[in-house]
Amino acid sequence: MGIGGRLRFGISGRLHRNTHLPLVSRNSLTVEGKTLVLAMPDGCEDEFKPAAIIITRALEAIETLPVIPREIEDILTISKTERRRWLEDGRLPSAGTRTVKLRGRARQITFHVFDPRVVEELLDRGAADEWREEDATAKLENRRRAAYKTKLTRSLKKDMKGNLQPKASPQEASSSLAGWEEFGKNGLLR
Repeated sequence: MGIGGRLRFGISGRLHRNTHLPLVSRNSLTVEGKTLVLAMPDGCEDEFKPAAIIITRALEAIETLPVIPREIEDILTISKTERRRWLEDGRLPSAGTRTVKLRGRARQITFHVFDPRVVEELLDRGAADEWREEDATAKLENRRRAAYKTKLTRSLKKDMKGNLQPKASPQEASSSLAGWEEFGKNGLLR
């Protein structure tokens, strides 16, 4: 660590955007792989020390900060649709909600946040891959059910059409009745 030089911080979690760094220091902060680098030109000792202290304090508490939706999507490598589906059916447990008002917008937005320990446990056991397999199996089963239902509906419609159309004309039906001809001979049939 050099004054007015480069300071490297190991990133075990996330750096919260609201670390209250001055704008000059924020522009000097970059991420290289899994390392957070604060690099300032020589002669900036007055800005370097306070920025390093702020970043160090922020990194100490970083593991307790809730994980926001965009971060959990990156950590678990899941899509927004998967996150919403798994949150809705209870597989992805929420640690609560946060409401914020974004700069320049009139409305507030509310979103779910997630416990970092739960996210770490899900990542370690590969839950996202398991859930994808379960979803694929369920999707295949739903398609089979829908195909069977469609086939059943078509066959019932076909049977109904067959029942609506008479199988024989009335005269053919009447000629096959026993004793019909005698009935007609007696003059009862006109």
